Amino acid sequence: MTSAAGSEPVPVFMPTVETNESLTADSALLKRNYECKIYKRRWPILALFVLYSTSNAFQWIQYSIINNIIVRYYNVTAFSVDWTSMIYMVLYIPLIFPAAWILDKKGLRWAVLLGSFGTMVGSWVKVGSLAPDPDRFLVTFAGQTITAASQIFILGIPPKLAAVWFGPNQVSSACAIGVFGNQLGCALGFLIPPWIVRNSINLADNTRDLSIMFYGQAAITTILFITIVFVFQDKPPLPPSPAQAALREAEEEHYLRSIVRLLKNRHYVLLLVTYGMNVGVFYALSTLLNQVVLIYYPSAEKDAGRIGLVIVLAGMLGSVVCGIILDKTHRFKGTTLAVYVLSVGGMIAYTFTLPVGYISVVYVTAGLLGFFMTGYLPVGFEFAAEITYPESEGTSSGLLNASAQFFGIIFTIADGKLLKA
Repeated sequence: MTSAAGSEPVPVFMPTVETNESLTADSALLKRNYECKIYKRRWPILALFVLYSTSNAFQWIQYSIINNIIVRYYNVTAFSVDWTSMIYMVLYIPLIFPAAWILDKKGLRWAVLLGSFGTMVGSWVKVGSLAPDPDRFLVTFAGQTITAASQIFILGIPPKLAAVWFGPNQVSSACAIGVFGNQLGCALGFLIPPWIVRNSINLADNTRDLSIMFYGQAAITTILFITIVFVFQDKPPLPPSPAQAALREAEEEHYLRSIVRLLKNRHYVLLLVTYGMNVGVFYALSTLLNQVVLIYYPSAEKDAGRIGLVIVLAGMLGSVVCGIILDKTHRFKGTTLAVYVLSVGGMIAYTFTLPVGYISVVYVTAGLLGFFMTGYLPVGFEFAAEITYPESEGTSSGLLNASAQFFGIIFTIADGKLLKA
């Protein structure tokens, strides 16, 4: 169907390809001959996106995981610190629609450039917040708001990048690797802040520790932005699959019509709600992890960070495993149902082991929960792309993420009130 990397393009006759994509493509396009080629450069493109995604996701949880320290340093409430995480969720919902439009109409390169630029700017704004003053919290929150707005150019990218650059037998795995970047950033966001920022009553120590974190992330995001400017490409000269070739030739349709069709798709709407609830629970759990762990295990800030790390690392493994399973079996519904059931089991185990007094047990149950709950991220993206083809992957995944942010806000606020009850 496609030629090997580095070889000459091979013409492909569309009617001979028996895939769901080809069967649903426009009939006029099916009669065309297409040249398809898989390029070696797809891997550096994917790797660069993973690093960029990591740099943004790291900042999502960097305040919440040291909530008690940030509260004391800036003299603000714990709920104010919770908002440094929730602002990612709040901004995503209204901004995903213009972001998805940019992704569909302007392409991957423009979307990634805008996102990486915003992440860099937000990181440098935070450098200006290094003083123990409530007014400086407004500065750090402004920087967090900019990086949160930039996130809209990340979460919907993996399925689009995978479809545009990778062949049919690698799409699910490539999507899982793309999601891996976001998970890696979350993992580092759980791990690094508690290690760098000590729980010291000396505010000068806190300032020194925060400066290391803020300047470090600003330097890294700057290097990544410059690299993306010169290296990241929008799409390969030739498409990687006949289905992508057909989509390139298809008539451009109005963006809002695509959204309307998606919302009329009953199967997609069911996925939209269930995906949002599953991932929304993860967002709430992550945001409140420091506060929850400290209730049962006082002075265990580093343990809270490591538990978060275990959740995300297990989720990375789960993402890769699920991606491989989908590439081999293409059983989207069966895989989804299995992951849902196991996520519920993991959540029950985690909930009932928290108060037992043995934090080592919490590590184990948190890992089981993370494997299934966060391992579901690429499964949801690929399932959505499967049941909505030929709609844009960027649009379908964008709405999934908007649903997750919506439920994440609700669960975080509700759970936060329960913690204070």
